[in-house]
Amino acid sequence: MEKIVYQKSKGLTDAELHYCPGCTHGTIHKLVAESLEELGLVGTTVGIAPVGCSVFAYNYFACDMQEAAHGRAPAVATGIKRTHPELTVFTYQGDGDLAAIGTAEIVHSAMRGEKITTIFVNNAIYGMTGGQMAPTTLVGQKATTAPYGRQQDHYGSPIRMCELLSTIDGTAYAERVTVTDIPNLMKAKRAIKKAFTLQQQGAGFTFVEVLSTCPTNWGMTPLKAIDWLKNNMIPYFPLGVYADRTEEAK
Repeated sequence: MEKIVYQKSKGLTDAELHYCPGCTHGTIHKLVAESLEELGLVGTTVGIAPVGCSVFAYNYFACDMQEAAHGRAPAVATGIKRTHPELTVFTYQGDGDLAAIGTAEIVHSAMRGEKITTIFVNNAIYGMTGGQMAPTTLVGQKATTAPYGRQQDHYGSPIRMCELLSTIDGTAYAERVTVTDIPNLMKAKRAIKKAFTLQQQGAGFTFVEVLSTCPTNWGMTPLKAIDWLKNNMIPYFPLGVYADRTEEAK
């Protein structure tokens, strides 16, 4: 008798992913979908897909999905959650979307303590539009709009969103993770699942930042991109829990 060892999460549709080879968006999608499925939330969840590489997320998640204008996903999520507080609501955003045009929306959603969850995919570059410099691009890192590398004296330092949002009282939980290997995958899954669980408990704004790769716009093979993330991104964007006010309250 055959035994099923592994099967695709019911939190995902059967649509084929469009992401570039080596991109970890698909892996992160899987972790979000598995978390929703295991918590029994797929049928009562609304996800917000903004502009960027994740714009087609509405094709991949099996829950209800709503598209938002560039950077405005937290505002749309706020409206849906306040209108339907019984639903689980999450945004799935990249660094160009969340940390550039959408900075005001994410900061003020956290400030208000909106009971939504944000999955923030940080690959330190604009992906969909051709590799321009993002607010998270590292000093010295090359981009189409910074062909000689990001210069700190001209462009400033990369923004650290987990650290920024953790200073806001309305942020109930903020953690930075990555998906470079199995131990980190397991930590990322736990963080995402915790964020959704805390939303169910009405804790406040929950935020999970996932360090990701962009082999295409970085000009690297998938394996070299993983190494580059480990050697360059993690030292500047350290992994860990930056806010957990649910633990502080105990």
